[in-house]
Amino acid sequence: MWFRSRSQARFAILPPFKLASPLVFRNIEVDNQRHHDLMANMQRLRGRVYGADGAIRPSELTADGRHKLNIDDRSWHVLSLDADGDVIACLRYLEESHASGFESLRIRSAALARCPVQGPRFRRAVEREMDRANRSAIGFGEVGGWAVSEDHRRTTESLRIVLATYGLLELLGSCAGVATATFRHCSATILQRIGLTALQLDGDEIPPYHDPQYNCLMQILYFDSRSPNPKYTAWIHDLMGDLASAPVVCRENRTAALEQVWSGIKAPKFIPHGEPVSLGV
Repeated sequence: MWFRSRSQARFAILPPFKLASPLVFRNIEVDNQRHHDLMANMQRLRGRVYGADGAIRPSELTADGRHKLNIDDRSWHVLSLDADGDVIACLRYLEESHASGFESLRIRSAALARCPVQGPRFRRAVEREMDRANRSAIGFGEVGGWAVSEDHRRTTESLRIVLATYGLLELLGSCAGVATATFRHCSATILQRIGLTALQLDGDEIPPYHDPQYNCLMQILYFDSRSPNPKYTAWIHDLMGDLASAPVVCRENRTAALEQVWSGIKAPKFIPHGEPVSLGV
């Protein structure tokens, strides 16, 4: 097996600022300081991992080593914490269902969009998937920010954080979207084994491309949280139970929103552990 076993980490979730959380989450914490600490810890993990890979320059980090993005406050973050409470793995989901079109999406800045040959095909493919998600009444957005601490690579944690994100997206009512995946550390290959697929237009794949900013081969992948690789369905269901009871750490001014329904989408009723669940596979 490719992965080593290791003691199980626990989860925490950071929700988008100013958005209500689905009632399926049973452990809402309103704690400004803990939210700040977890966010900063996650950003330092990304800064350390991406910096070591050469994917970002030192000038792109804050003085205390954080890889800080302006979308962090608008994203859902799934965090794996070790016994000391330090972030050892992370992944984010940026909800963009209400974007007016491709030019309003974060992925518009991908180097592929500037390619005179593949750029227009890339744009049409993304817009088709946006339209399909809208017609299916599910969310649409971008997954990114995957980082795993050096001493937890080649353990189940690399896979577990991705499957937990699938679980989060199902708890949010199902979501589809895109991810910009690197071939470093076989990341794109791992994601495709889990259930992501190369983005397509009219049955033809949008090919990998070299990204000069990150100096590596990249590929745009498509995901649908309802359709993971069937071999992982049971594990995702178990992780949904873990996430439903994991701390969702919010900033203070979100308390009034907790009785609302997230983004106007009715949250699904959570299926207790042990009962069958359909993820569309």
